[in-house]
Amino acid sequence: MAPQVDITVFPGNIVNNEFAATTTTRHAINPSTGEALPEVPVSTKDDVDVAVAHARTAFKTWSKVPFAERARLLLAFANAIEENREQLERLLVLEQGKPLGLAKMEFDMGIQWLRTFATMEVKDEVLDDNEDRIITQTFPPLGVCCGIVPWNWPVLLGLGKIGPALITGNTIIIKPSPFTPYCDLKLGEIGMKIFPEGVLQVLSGGDDLGPMLTEHPGIDKISFTGSSDTGKLVMQSCSKTLKRVTLELGGNDPAIICEDADFSVTVPKVATMAFLNSGQICMLVKRVYVHESIYDKFRDAIVEFTKTVVKTGDGFEDGVLVGPLQNSMQYEKVKDMYADIKHQGYKMALEGHAMTNSKGFFITPSIIDNPPEDSRIVVEEPFGPVIPLLKWSDEDDVIERANSLKMGLGASVWSKDLDRADRMARELSAGSVWINSHFDVAPNVPFGGHKWSGIGSEWGMTGLKGYCNSRSIWKWKKVM
Repeated sequence: MAPQVDITVFPGNIVNNEFAATTTTRHAINPSTGEALPEVPVSTKDDVDVAVAHARTAFKTWSKVPFAERARLLLAFANAIEENREQLERLLVLEQGKPLGLAKMEFDMGIQWLRTFATMEVKDEVLDDNEDRIITQTFPPLGVCCGIVPWNWPVLLGLGKIGPALITGNTIIIKPSPFTPYCDLKLGEIGMKIFPEGVLQVLSGGDDLGPMLTEHPGIDKISFTGSSDTGKLVMQSCSKTLKRVTLELGGNDPAIICEDADFSVTVPKVATMAFLNSGQICMLVKRVYVHESIYDKFRDAIVEFTKTVVKTGDGFEDGVLVGPLQNSMQYEKVKDMYADIKHQGYKMALEGHAMTNSKGFFITPSIIDNPPEDSRIVVEEPFGPVIPLLKWSDEDDVIERANSLKMGLGASVWSKDLDRADRMARELSAGSVWINSHFDVAPNVPFGGHKWSGIGSEWGMTGLKGYCNSRSIWKWKKVM
């Protein structure tokens, strides 16, 4: 029976399998109500130093633990999370704002990810073997890793860093977002009953905690998920100690709708993949390029679907797809984007608005009708429930437009002609490209971005090797 966690109390950071109280605490806000959530720790540099020292000590033994034992503990961790998931899902709704159904999906995925990582062993690779020598590439763990987790998917992206780091023999310190520290602290609390001391630690804090970790000489790798602007600062900070770094950054994903697309599939899927989690996912549809011959019909269909099916409200209400924006900062950014759309006089196929009768950060979906290609709503990632529809007629032109921005995280092509769609997909500059779908992810499939959408990959064997060094061993069979 797994230890049960109390989601109302947060005694401290998770350091060396103990609660470590801090001299200062803070609280986050429930984005649906504006009400304060429980107090959580605020870490100092001394707290970081202590955690890093424990992680370095733990690495000496954890790195030598056989793969089978690391996998067993990772599975035990997944099982313990599953036994606590019902109350953790409610906690996720309270801190992040997403609908309960999406919170359940996030835990489904996070648990599945851990169980899959437990099967993924990074093995030695023989590069050359002849009568004189054998050359083997090995993949030793890096050391102490740090995962900096964003506020939009704190559970999946937290576990998506913990699993690869631990299964490859590293120790890890997780830094949750100040906006969503609660579930990650509870995951650490569950983990301290399973893993050896110092293997998995969680430090909560304010905006100053990130630089303390990225600059720390005792940390060997940073895995960061967040905005491109912050990612540049992380990379700059990591360069001071030549840390390894994986950056999964912002996106502005295009979806190209061809003239033969199946509306019964395309319309609900594109709308859902635009407004899921209130548009606060980097790999959602952000720009919709619709062939001019079906543009009006598609526009009317997606507006009707959004008006009748896409419900905005509190995460605990039945049938809600669009919850609140997660925090006041993002809420104001999206309101500013809506204000710019109105100021520029762009045509709205569906006009969204801030729900001023609520204390939460609610904004209803908006669909913009063929704005200019250089408009803010096209060029900038709004990270909110708003999408532009744009016309296209020439295949080469729409691919050039889709590739024109500095972002290159995901993209999709929608067509019944799979050969044509495959040809177009191979021309798109993005780390993940889907045909007749969008935002499919799996733990055994790497994902990352081109251009300003990131460096390196998460997940898959490619992502796991990002937590390892490469070492080539030349073994001569005869003494020279």
